[in-house]
Amino acid sequence: MRRADDCGAWAVVTLRGEVDLALAPTLREIVDALIAERRARMVLDLEDVSFMDSSALGVLVYAMRRADALGGALRLAAPCEQVRRMLEVTGLDTVVGIFPGVPAACARPSL
Repeated sequence: MRRADDCGAWAVVTLRGEVDLALAPTLREIVDALIAERRARMVLDLEDVSFMDSSALGVLVYAMRRADALGGALRLAAPCEQVRRMLEVTGLDTVVGIFPGVPAACARPSL
């Protein structure tokens, strides 16, 4: 997991592998650091994520709420089928922007 270069007005965080209970605290720390910098427009690049559990989903909700509070947004780029299903089951797909890739997430104007 790493914070990538910014993409326009959007801060991009690249995630890899399994995003689970072991990595959720690190993701939350990255979100907190971005919020502390007043970077409330965030894109999570999920292209190389093979699995995400409920603890990671909790961090997504946390990030969405923190970004919203500052007038920003959370966007997800290229989630795999397993992650997409979890987003649909929990209803998060209706409140978080989901895009086919980072360029699309950064290019689209605010929702």
